[in-house]
Amino acid sequence: MSLVTCDLSISLDGFAAGTDQRLDAPFGDGVGDDGHDLHRWMFDTPEEHAAELGAITEAGAFIMGRNMFSPGRGAWDLDWTGWWGPNPPYHAPVFVLTHHERAPVEMEGGTTFHFVTDGPEAALARARAAAGEKNVAIAGGAATVNQYLAAGAIDELRLHVAPVIVGRGERLFAGLGHTPLRLISARCTPMVNHLTYGRA
Repeated sequence: MSLVTCDLSISLDGFAAGTDQRLDAPFGDGVGDDGHDLHRWMFDTPEEHAAELGAITEAGAFIMGRNMFSPGRGAWDLDWTGWWGPNPPYHAPVFVLTHHERAPVEMEGGTTFHFVTDGPEAALARARAAAGEKNVAIAGGAATVNQYLAAGAIDELRLHVAPVIVGRGERLFAGLGHTPLRLISARCTPMVNHLTYGRA
């Protein structure tokens, strides 16, 4: 049976991004250039984390918030097609939560961005249909993950905890009430701790 998963790199104090996210600082301030303090493990020692990196992009469909797709708010800049260049890493349908309609954007490598204006539940239904027997991944950011956690929709929460304290910004678990989880697995390395949780 397919699962709804989420992989998210966070700081020790639970932040997935810093403050003032913008075009020249997608992860905001206080997390190193391009969020490097949170994602150093992906780029500096990828061979040590090959299993975790492979799991991030194995889903059959993805869901993300608009802030993860674009630095803009309001009406779309139709020239903007995401942070990842012409061949994004998803290679599957991606459903972007937004309040502004936009036609789908087809990219190289099999990634198509679909823009969903009728809420998280509708995005999940469309992602499940697109994924078939494969998993659906909630790609981020923190506010989007929090919505799906609050709805009890995430089966596996895979946290990649970097040894840095950010202090403020976009925080995982912000605003959530009592949410019991169970630890499925843990793998500790000098650069990041990989923790996988399931619903209790």
